[in-house]
Amino acid sequence: MFNFERINLDLSFPSILFFLFIILLVGYAIYTYRYTIPQIPNGKKIFLIILRSLALILLLFVFFEPVLTLAKKKVLEPVNLIFLDNSRSIQIKDGTNREQTEKDFVAGLKQNNLRSNSMLFTFGSNVKGLSYDSLKELNFSEGSTNFANIFTQAAKINQNISSIVIVSDGDINDGSDPLHTAIKMNIPVYTVGVGDSTTRNDVAVKNVLYNQMIYAGTPTSIVASITNTGFVNKNITVSLYENDAFVQQKNISLSPDGIQNVDFTYTPKTGGEKKLTIAASNTPGEFTFANNRKVFYVNVLSNKVKVLVLAGSPSPDVSFVKNTLRSDDNFSVSSITQVAAGKFVERGEDQQRLIDSANIFFLIGFPSRETSPQLFQSVIKEISEKDKPYFISLSSGTDISKLKALQSELPFIIGNISNDYLEIQPDISASQQDNPLLKNNAANPIAAWNNLPPIYQPNINLTAKPESEIISKVKINNIPINRPLILTRTLGSKKSIAVLAKDIWRWKLETVPQNLDLFDRFILSSVKWLNTKEDHKQVTIKTSKKLYSPGEVVDFSAQVYDQTFNPVSDADVNVKIKSGNDNYEVNLNPLGSGLYEGTFQTNKPGDYSFSGNAIHKNNKLGSDNGKFNIGEVDIEMLNPRMNYNYLALLSNQSGGKFFYNSNYRQLYPILKELNKKSSKDKIEVSDINLWSNEWLLVVAILLFGLEWFFRKRAGML
Repeated sequence: MFNFERINLDLSFPSILFFLFIILLVGYAIYTYRYTIPQIPNGKKIFLIILRSLALILLLFVFFEPVLTLAKKKVLEPVNLIFLDNSRSIQIKDGTNREQTEKDFVAGLKQNNLRSNSMLFTFGSNVKGLSYDSLKELNFSEGSTNFANIFTQAAKINQNISSIVIVSDGDINDGSDPLHTAIKMNIPVYTVGVGDSTTRNDVAVKNVLYNQMIYAGTPTSIVASITNTGFVNKNITVSLYENDAFVQQKNISLSPDGIQNVDFTYTPKTGGEKKLTIAASNTPGEFTFANNRKVFYVNVLSNKVKVLVLAGSPSPDVSFVKNTLRSDDNFSVSSITQVAAGKFVERGEDQQRLIDSANIFFLIGFPSRETSPQLFQSVIKEISEKDKPYFISLSSGTDISKLKALQSELPFIIGNISNDYLEIQPDISASQQDNPLLKNNAANPIAAWNNLPPIYQPNINLTAKPESEIISKVKINNIPINRPLILTRTLGSKKSIAVLAKDIWRWKLETVPQNLDLFDRFILSSVKWLNTKEDHKQVTIKTSKKLYSPGEVVDFSAQVYDQTFNPVSDADVNVKIKSGNDNYEVNLNPLGSGLYEGTFQTNKPGDYSFSGNAIHKNNKLGSDNGKFNIGEVDIEMLNPRMNYNYLALLSNQSGGKFFYNSNYRQLYPILKELNKKSSKDKIEVSDINLWSNEWLLVVAILLFGLEWFFRKRAGML
């Protein structure tokens, strides 16, 4: 009836009672109009009986709460999702005419009457819808190829998807591998490979390995992997450039193995972001020279980290920590060690200069009773006003009362004060196994920490601040105690590490005979952790990557916070971009929660630098800057081969099939057959709460109103 598969009326009470009440209400209406004053015609009586009966029955719905369920069948027509590769690599001239293959494939959909059951999309860096009437948008201009976006788009389509077809060369150079996602979708994926999978004679810079932490003035190794096909024993040169300036060159003979490593020694002179390039010389006969260069960016830290050790008195803790710090050539270590009031181990040092120039403080038993207020205030000022990071250990001689002057900057709260000490050991949970501060060369790094010899903690009430992370608690006689031992604190741009105990030198004395680097790694890792502050700026502006193809969209993202590091969502974020004499400007749009985004696009190749500011209510919250490159290396041209292995794997694992550009016409009858088998019936069920529908109440009132009107017209009481 009316194409409904099922019509049900559900009541909150037995239906027999409902119909019984209906009979009673209708009987009541008939009884009411059995005798009338004055008498009225029978036709009018019947009309008034019907009005009253209907009105009373509608009021009855409120008590029985009827729900009307309507089930209707809907036929879901199958649809094939067709994704066409619109990236620049389709323009590669390898004799297979990639561009025409894609256009012919679309024409074949029309000829095989698959047009009405197919949805067209182009993909590259993004997925875009495509109609049969706008094929000119298939212009093969996208600067990267992202397969993951294909399946993200497919997941958004709420239709009966019978298949996914991807026409591409399989050269994925952006995004994640979507193989697992494709399998989980349980939709067959058919791939049509365009291009030639034959190995061509070529030389390429395949990969570059380098240290993540590079310091100015310190030599570091850069290793480039050079691959070759068809050029065994050919002599080429491989060069290293910094910001396009020549640094070093190596002459090599290409290996019969097809791959070899070339080592460079790179010594940056200054800190900051550097663009480095590895370039292999062009060899006559190569299929493409586009992959003979590899461009990458590195952040060079300032010329040695300046660490100042401030000691309240000489102690083994001071000696062991200083020796460990000096073992790393990337650190410049100075010290101020007090031996008595106004007397220091280091004579003739300009203490204020050391404090001002230091990047990181190590407070070992500092301050002591002999520490002058002037010296301590200088340190407090650097920590509180200039956000200098520091490591503090409550070593021998620490004056806890005096340390309270630094209370607001400490990662812990000092309670009652006592001169007693407790013999304690670290108690570190397995959840900290990935903490970089705890890494060491033991088979079980956490167990090595938990088996360290006892040290001594002041018997005072020390509690972690809410924003601090407890790395280690303590145990006494192997009984865990809820007291912090090692803490880290990050609050905005402020960072600190605290070891709430003395005699930590015992840790090294115990572990050295076991060939464990636990103590040294802890101290050196602490410096690196404290020196990394990029993630805690009030304003951070970044590009999605460093290398772009001409015409590819450069995506900017920003995070903006106030001084208390709460997100600011209504700031004006402006980015100025410069390349040579060209200047551009982009205003980033707010997304909420302190996040902003914007885009920039140009076909002009070159190195680009950017700087951005965030302004809120006429106050500058902060700024950031960076670099990126457009067009120096076209990532779409690096791999001239069709990636048969991946395309075949993707289709086979998802239940589909791979086709070459020579036999893809065999796919059309498969799609037709899939469409026949994939037609589905969907039952759409809708529930209507009759008792709570406001229109029923309106109708009931209207019926009572009509009854009253006609009664008055008849002169009835």
